[in-house]
Amino acid sequence: MTADESLPLFFAPKSVALVGASLQPEKLGYRLAHNLAQRGYPGEVYFVNPKGGELFGRNVYPDVASLPAGIELAVVLVPAQHVPQVLEECGESGVRAAIVCSGGFREVGEEGVEREKGLLRIAKKHNMRLLGPNCIGVLDTHLPLDTTFLPLPGPLAGDLAFLSHSGAICAALVDWARQEGFGFSRLVSLGNQLDVNETDILPLVAEDPATKVISMYLETVSDGRCFVETASKVSQRKPLIALKVGRFESGRRAAASHTGALAGEQVAYQAAFRRAGVEQASTIEEMFDWARALAQCPIPRGSEVAVLTNAGGPGVTAADAVEYHGLQLAALHESTQSKLRALLPPVASVENPVDMLATASPEQYRDGLAALLADDGVHGVIVILPPPPAYAALQVVEAMLPGIEASDKPVVVALMGGDLVSEARHKLRQAGVPDYRFPEAAASALAVLARRTEYLARSGEEPLRATDVDAEAVERVLAANAPGATGFLSQDAAEQILRAYGIPVAATRLARDLPEARSHAAELGYPLALKLASPELSHKSDVGGVLLDLPDAPALEKGYEQLMANAHRFAPDAEVLGVYLQPMIAGGQEVIVGVSQDAQFGPLVMFGSGGVEVEGFGDVAFALAPLTESDVDYLLESTWAGRRLAGFRNLPPADRDAVCQVLLRIAQLAADFPKFTELELNPLRVLSEGDGAWAVDWRLRLSP
Repeated sequence: MTADESLPLFFAPKSVALVGASLQPEKLGYRLAHNLAQRGYPGEVYFVNPKGGELFGRNVYPDVASLPAGIELAVVLVPAQHVPQVLEECGESGVRAAIVCSGGFREVGEEGVEREKGLLRIAKKHNMRLLGPNCIGVLDTHLPLDTTFLPLPGPLAGDLAFLSHSGAICAALVDWARQEGFGFSRLVSLGNQLDVNETDILPLVAEDPATKVISMYLETVSDGRCFVETASKVSQRKPLIALKVGRFESGRRAAASHTGALAGEQVAYQAAFRRAGVEQASTIEEMFDWARALAQCPIPRGSEVAVLTNAGGPGVTAADAVEYHGLQLAALHESTQSKLRALLPPVASVENPVDMLATASPEQYRDGLAALLADDGVHGVIVILPPPPAYAALQVVEAMLPGIEASDKPVVVALMGGDLVSEARHKLRQAGVPDYRFPEAAASALAVLARRTEYLARSGEEPLRATDVDAEAVERVLAANAPGATGFLSQDAAEQILRAYGIPVAATRLARDLPEARSHAAELGYPLALKLASPELSHKSDVGGVLLDLPDAPALEKGYEQLMANAHRFAPDAEVLGVYLQPMIAGGQEVIVGVSQDAQFGPLVMFGSGGVEVEGFGDVAFALAPLTESDVDYLLESTWAGRRLAGFRNLPPADRDAVCQVLLRIAQLAADFPKFTELELNPLRVLSEGDGAWAVDWRLRLSP
């Protein structure tokens, strides 16, 4: 059996041994033994403790060597200093998978790091897979198998899987989910991920027929590119939702102290999750709001939503939330409105949101919902039900349920209230219909369903590649040009590299003195732009190093002297090679295109509003390189800079196709040459439709 073939043993072993079982009820080893032996696991269970004895009707063995042959999974809960010896004994006995629940490893400092390295050496020697250390184990409610020490009564059996880097989060969620009326199929506490990580576990959980949705609490990922590749395959079969913590500086410090892991940058995770089809939740509650909708609702055909309510205020709240979450209020057909008029009072609103008034009966809710679901312009419905003054909320829910269950469109219910709607809430949860306390959460749930539809439509896309690129030319330029002390290539070398990949750059000439500037100006023609040439000045405008629209030779001479003076005044220690001359490219729009290398996920392409104020505007979007067609659309449509290319007020449309080509080629260059740690075109000047786009300033940095 190979190491990968051992992974299923964490979920479906024929036999399990607990090393560290305790006869003392207050000990974790006792709780774990209880859960393993008393929760219905159909395989063989063995306990190990040097003191021996009997526990839950089973003999307690003094050591691993005394166990019968053929143990498939070992659960280890002994002090950290004894774990290496126990693992060695497990390996010698033929155990192929081990869960190390013990703490005292990487999370406690350097000594724990060294101890972990020893565990990994032992595991590799014996071809044994390890989960943990510093975890609470694995739980499968359908086999069932419970290798955790979570307190009773434990989770309900359900269809949501949960993977977590935090054991405490697992414990809290199990209790909360039971109160909320939903259960788990599989739960995995990953701990320090010394060996088995979230990427290893994802396919195993996805293969589980009882699992409909996989949710994850992540502090980092072990291998970014591998995670994206695996998650992309899994998400085409089952929805994935992640709560990625450590999004801000204080959170990143907390994550490192908790698991010893370093968190990646938030923008990189957003780009990676988007590529892989992972929905990124902002809170734990939102993650499970979404998970219930994805598990219990059909996927909509679009994003047009209808709202059915018995009160105006909640309806307006829902309408705002629908738009906020990227959905649209459906325009109801006249035939739909006619049906509604026939069953509602004359003063009721049959526009969307449909306000049936406070007197709405169970039958009106039922028939009103049926009318909305029959409208082919409606892709999903939010039903809002505050406590009705004349009827019990339970009556309303019972009247609607047959229609909801028979519908091929998603219906979510906002049950607003507490005790007065508790019976109705219980009824919906029994029927597997997602309910929410307020309209905002209901709209968010419908939005994640619509995004699932969009993702499935674009999943499986292959990155686009240009064939007319010259990678060998890039290699030649790199071999002939050493970067400066800052790692940046000269502008000339960077220009050659960009041209090799078909990226249009403005003609540029380096003048080392004024006579050379005059000569280049005669070749290029006026008007001209002048820029300081210095490998140490990345932002030349900050030191007065850029002059634009110089009309003639006298202006050129004056400008040259001014740039030299500015360099001497504002950057006296910088190496100045001279000035660059470029012909002015008039008109058009300015955007920025950039690439940065993320330690986890590789090259990230950035697009947004360009010029000197790019950081202040914050109008940028990121995607993983190389880019797919939908990645390019996302970069352009999610930024004002991209949307503005279609024209705005007196601004004529610009050459969007040319921008798409630049994005694809810059992404391909970055993917082909990961040694480029930073690549930026700022600005890229986009001319009118059909006239192209030109980089007028660029920089390219190499890794050390």
